[in-house]
Amino acid sequence: MNSPKVVVEGLCKVFGNNPKLALDMLAAGAGKDEVFAKTGQVVGVHKASFDVKEGEIFVLMGLSGSGKSTLIRLINRLVEPTAGKVVIDGRDIAAVRRSELTALRRTDMSMVFQSFALMPQRTVLSNASFGLEVAGVGKRDREKRALAVLEQVGLAPFAQKLPSELSGGMQQRVGLARALAVNPSLMIMDEAFSALDPLKRKEMQNVLLELQKNQRRTILFVSHDLEEAIRIGTRIAIMEGGRIVQIGTPQEIISNPADDYVRAFFDGVDTSRYLTAGDLMQRDGVPTVRSLDASSVAESLNGSAEYAFVLDGERRIRGFVTRDAMGSATPDVKQVESVSLGATLEQVVSRVCASSTALPVVDAEQRYCGSVDQAMVLKVLTRNRGSHV
Repeated sequence: MNSPKVVVEGLCKVFGNNPKLALDMLAAGAGKDEVFAKTGQVVGVHKASFDVKEGEIFVLMGLSGSGKSTLIRLINRLVEPTAGKVVIDGRDIAAVRRSELTALRRTDMSMVFQSFALMPQRTVLSNASFGLEVAGVGKRDREKRALAVLEQVGLAPFAQKLPSELSGGMQQRVGLARALAVNPSLMIMDEAFSALDPLKRKEMQNVLLELQKNQRRTILFVSHDLEEAIRIGTRIAIMEGGRIVQIGTPQEIISNPADDYVRAFFDGVDTSRYLTAGDLMQRDGVPTVRSLDASSVAESLNGSAEYAFVLDGERRIRGFVTRDAMGSATPDVKQVESVSLGATLEQVVSRVCASSTALPVVDAEQRYCGSVDQAMVLKVLTRNRGSHV
């Protein structure tokens, strides 16, 4: 991921006939409800600032009325901003002419809604190619492109069917194919899977993640479902009352929720499932030693530790030495399996339970980062699952 695809700066939207009054009250510290009670103005979004990196799935989350749908409509200017900027690929969307905005929406920005919004009288292929048709692409070329995209989402055999002949999950795939057919670099998905039953929803999440592996589009995804956000999001922004209250990776938000509002999203969700070895590890849990001479080993094990990890000059794991080796001129280095930083809790549990020692956690270059042991895993499981077991 490189430079930001989307940059949002101080974005505000007030619905009503006197937005300046509302903005002045907000600047003085008033909340959304107080502004409405005193002025009748509705605050949709207030001072939203963030960027979306090229190729990431950026999830906007919040309860109903938190402003997330208004925010994405400000980003593609279906709603005009009261204040602030939206910059996409270096262009300020709030400042471009209407004709340029229309062209941008047709060629480089697609939207997928919760309601599938398919045209019932058109075939699956005709629905999928509709955006290309509007853009003036010839019939042969647009159908060829649409068929290729239907293949990607597993619907090529249904190209000549009508939407009414498909299940809800398949209809949403057609909606996704229609958005993908124009080959947008930015996709905006507003509660796109929330009308589906849980199994179909997970299936569509898998389709999206699979497509993302190969195509690396930038996706702005609105959801009110924490598990969905954690599953598909590179980063998550949580909104309340028109404001963004926290932005972070799923792990950052699980580990350090900003306030009780964010914490409330976790009620009833077993967040331990989303933890990785990097979240579980202790940086100084096990002593380390670089040299195998007796004095170095003795110095590392001068406390209560029974063993120390042996690292080479690049901080890569060579194995471990035990307290028994302290008197030896050439201590015996025993082998130990390492765990990657991104290993899931499930993977860590199975490995740790089979080991009599803590396991070293290593980064992508195999350098030592910390260690994880049975006691640490048990502590995390108890803390995170206490209310779910």
